[in-house]
Amino acid sequence: MKKFILSFGVVMMAVFTTSVFAQAEVKMNGPEISIDKEVHDYGTIANGADGVCYFTITNTGSEPLVITKAKGSCGCTVPDWPKEAIAPGKSAKMSVKYDTKREGKINKSVTITSNATNAPTKVVRIKGEVLAPGVGN
Repeated sequence: MKKFILSFGVVMMAVFTTSVFAQAEVKMNGPEISIDKEVHDYGTIANGADGVCYFTITNTGSEPLVITKAKGSCGCTVPDWPKEAIAPGKSAKMSVKYDTKREGKINKSVTITSNATNAPTKVVRIKGEVLAPGVGN
């Protein structure tokens, strides 16, 4: 009986170890997304100013990264993402345009959906404050 329990234990350890290595291998393969910043801070910006900012997206994985969608939290935040696959080790820029004719605080987000194995959904934010018309122009 002791030999059976010992043998069973050894088999279970082998199965567990194989499973752990298989999971680790999956994580190391495939596309992975990395973004240069989590938040873009406009600071204080004039009303009607250029509201475009950029996020650099890098594929740190081993397979092409495909961004399938990027969606702003409202109609005033419009992302334009790379439609072509990003090769391993390469980067591309995503622009986000905020409507700066809206006076007041900015605190918006953009949700990025991709085939990344490390973060299939990634959220970046923009923040700042748009001055009243005629102030700071």
